[in-house]
Amino acid sequence: MRRTARGIAVLASAAIALAVTACGNDATEAPTKTDPAALSAELTWWDTSDPANEGPAFKELITEFNKTYPNVKINYQSVPFGEAQNKFKTAAAAKSGAPDILRAEVAWVPEFASLGYLYNLDGSELLADESDYFATPMSANKFDGKTYGVPQVTDSLALMYNKKIFTDAGIAQAPKTWADVKTAAAAIKAKTGKDGLFINAGGYFLLPFIYGEGGDLVDTAAKKITVNSAANVAGIAVAADLVKSGAAVKPPANDSYGTMMTLFKEQKVAMIINGPWEVNNLRNAPTFGGIDNLGVAAVPAGSAKAGAPVGGHNYVLYSGMAQDKAAAAIAFVKFMSSAQSQAVLADKLGVLPTRKSAYDIDKVKNNAIIAAFQPVVSSAVARPWIPEGGQFFGPLDTMATEVLVQGKDPKTSLDGVANKYKTEVVTAYTAS
Repeated sequence: MRRTARGIAVLASAAIALAVTACGNDATEAPTKTDPAALSAELTWWDTSDPANEGPAFKELITEFNKTYPNVKINYQSVPFGEAQNKFKTAAAAKSGAPDILRAEVAWVPEFASLGYLYNLDGSELLADESDYFATPMSANKFDGKTYGVPQVTDSLALMYNKKIFTDAGIAQAPKTWADVKTAAAAIKAKTGKDGLFINAGGYFLLPFIYGEGGDLVDTAAKKITVNSAANVAGIAVAADLVKSGAAVKPPANDSYGTMMTLFKEQKVAMIINGPWEVNNLRNAPTFGGIDNLGVAAVPAGSAKAGAPVGGHNYVLYSGMAQDKAAAAIAFVKFMSSAQSQAVLADKLGVLPTRKSAYDIDKVKNNAIIAAFQPVVSSAVARPWIPEGGQFFGPLDTMATEVLVQGKDPKTSLDGVANKYKTEVVTAYTAS
């Protein structure tokens, strides 16, 4: 799925505080009974995955679920990712039209939980084997000491590269630093005539440059805005230099992400920064040369480290759901988040399981692409899991366009982001 829709919804902190006061933070605890013979319910599930690439696999799992739970009807609804965050909040606030189950982006969970819109799952059988989930994806489901979801899929950004172009350019291994990327891009241009790198002009895709210098967006412990720190300026300057030097393609003002994927699939650019959600797309691209032509490596390191953000989605339950539906909803999410179901999705879609045990299943263990992504995810950097976290990316997207497309000074642009955070997002935080 694309990450260009991040930060579409911007909610002022004052509105969050007002809604928290009105709704409270103590969501209803879900029941645990899942006896198939006893369950009869009709549930609505909003799936925010790509309807063409991913939706069919989820529908197949629903069919499998109904073999065990024939009296639980799942009303599957595909909801566009870019619309789902606002749509869910509007329906939940109105107490009308919200789904029983939602596939929520990781940053949405703390926000929805703070508004009182999600079930508290502590004590339910969904968490009976919580230790089987990787800690970092699971952390996105925690808010104020309680658990409001389980990880459906995890992801992170990696350096994805074209093996054939690398071979033609005489490059034996993936670049380990951004300086190595610059050197590799020069060799690729000289020996193949193709471009080296494409950096999508989206804020999420610039986080590896920020993390690479040891930076972050905010310091939640100190309640301080750090997005315009010296480390972050240095990181964004590295990305700007890659574009200015010609090592990376200058992204267009419109549909940067789509352009990146088109050029990569057509083998016109050798490297991109992207995630496992595009594996199925590349597998089916007739011009790419097959999935065996795809190389995956950790994002290159800056002066401090190599680091990419944790992404992914979680299954959550609506706190306003009718009580007699809750046991069936728990059973459905338990089935969908099982190691076996995650292995099916990994095999069909190339997405990454969130359960440790799923990696012991043959169809996952023997998948070379998933094996390549596993260390990428294990070293990924957790984002700030605060209610306002989903609002960080609108200003970051603007910054990415200003710096990579318009050539604006990184410090000036990051100062603008910091000001936006202070005035509209985390107003109680101090500025750096």
